[in-house]
Amino acid sequence: MLDTILARFKHGYQAIPDPLRATMDTAFPGLPKISQSADLELLASACPLSAIGAWGLDLGLCNFCGACARRYPEMILFTNDFRMATDNRQKLIIPRGEHDFSKTAILSRLPQAFAKSFCLRSVSAGGCNACELELGASSNVNFDMGRYGIEIVASPRHADALILTGPVSANMAEALIATWEAMPKPKFVLLCGTCAISGGIFKDSEALDRTWLSTIEPSLYIPGCPAHPLSIIHGIHSIMRGL
Repeated sequence: MLDTILARFKHGYQAIPDPLRATMDTAFPGLPKISQSADLELLASACPLSAIGAWGLDLGLCNFCGACARRYPEMILFTNDFRMATDNRQKLIIPRGEHDFSKTAILSRLPQAFAKSFCLRSVSAGGCNACELELGASSNVNFDMGRYGIEIVASPRHADALILTGPVSANMAEALIATWEAMPKPKFVLLCGTCAISGGIFKDSEALDRTWLSTIEPSLYIPGCPAHPLSIIHGIHSIMRGL
């Protein structure tokens, strides 16, 4: 017992006082910035996922491997800003030059009834388990998204929204739809991680069945591979009541 108490004192205060305004280590690959003079063709040649094109960089396809930044550091920089979630798929495309992502990332809000309590049913649809681990960490003592009224529930009957991780394998497609249909209205869909948004590294696989995703309009896109707990909490809180 004494050893446990001593260990607790040595650990110190572990909780993040305000996850919405926390500061990440400079090594964290967050929101990218592309210089105005960047050659997008050269950057695209360094991207293993074809996330860069004439339009810029697509956060919904990017797995934040950093290959482009290591090869052309004068053209692109991954900042340590974790605030990357948005309410619109098109907003995930980062163009060249100055781009104030934070001002337009999330403009829509959920109905007032969800401002202080938002229950999520998590569905892992064929992912590698990285985003699932980060989603689980969002509820731990460090991040504690429960302080904002956000919680993961065991039953879709108790959920306000479905939060999807993974690229949606064919084997999980039916279970995903069944979960959605079991949820009471009004209900919402949140896509967590690159795989959920676009299929990620599996996007061209015949083992996927993303048909259902083309029939709904997600309320939130949280990029990342995996999505960081701070990105998850900031994004969900932003659509609940804004900042």
